[in-house]
Amino acid sequence: MGVTGIGGIFFRARDPEALKRWYCDNLGVGCGDYGMWEQQAGTTVFSPFSADTDYFPQERQWMINLRVDGLDALLGKLRNDGIEVITKPEWNDPSVGSFARIHDPEGNPIELWEPPAS
Repeated sequence: MGVTGIGGIFFRARDPEALKRWYCDNLGVGCGDYGMWEQQAGTTVFSPFSADTDYFPQERQWMINLRVDGLDALLGKLRNDGIEVITKPEWNDPSVGSFARIHDPEGNPIELWEPPAS
């Protein structure tokens, strides 16, 4: 008996309904009843970072990482929708995958990760 996966991600928002719509419209996340969405099985990283990390903003306690398929197409859609996309070549590694970063309307960092093709 043990943990079999993440059952939910819960966080505070100034405008929960607007933020839920943003995640649904832009990332396809949480569009179902109670914010549910079906996921594909795959790797999930659970990793506390040092309190002084510069990998995500110091004023944030967390950063969500979403596993994606078709990162380049998603980034094109996000850019077309006026969402700032941050990429850095040093984030990518052929053995780990490709990464990009966006922020939701409340400033929460979201890392988008496309694992390498198997």
